[in-house]
Amino acid sequence: MTVMAERTVQTPQMSVEEFERIAAFAAKETDDAVRLEFINGRIGVKKAADGDYNSVIVWLSKRCMRARPDLDLYQGQGLRVEKYREGRARPDAVLMPEDHFAGHGEWADPSGVLLVLEVTSYDSETDRRDRQEKPVAYGAAGIPFYLLIDRNACTVKLYSDPDPGVGYRDSRTVPFGVRLLIPDPVGIELDTEKLKQYVD
Repeated sequence: MTVMAERTVQTPQMSVEEFERIAAFAAKETDDAVRLEFINGRIGVKKAADGDYNSVIVWLSKRCMRARPDLDLYQGQGLRVEKYREGRARPDAVLMPEDHFAGHGEWADPSGVLLVLEVTSYDSETDRRDRQEKPVAYGAAGIPFYLLIDRNACTVKLYSDPDPGVGYRDSRTVPFGVRLLIPDPVGIELDTEKLKQYVD
């Protein structure tokens, strides 16, 4: 099954360079309280994290450290995504080889990234941003896996087989409580039972 979002042709709100200046200013002036992204030619605001959201990130981090101590799970790292790297995304977490981002700037090239994680927020933009636009952007960037922990639907969705033209060609969704294998090159099995504790 090919997984892709329907993209409409639209004029970008601004250039990537203009966006980067605005994002840097917003981060500086708000002590990083406001985090911006630029996907599909539009600025988006990352919602402030809540306690359950942070617990999901810690949950995944512990599992990755136990199963694959050779990998790092970064929070807050910006990535150049979408076709021709015209988008700027700030995934909730990024899994890659140890020290992979050493020396990279705020918006790193996604080459070498193994998995990106997004945890849904309880806001009106979640459907468009996390379920439609980001699978296309991350797949177009060639990132092997996109893991979406959907607190609204109580599911974990793993997108795989990236294709620059469409996003991801495959996906698998399991309800919280079911084990999910993230195949090589990640090679981690997740027991998602504990995620039931992190929904409202």
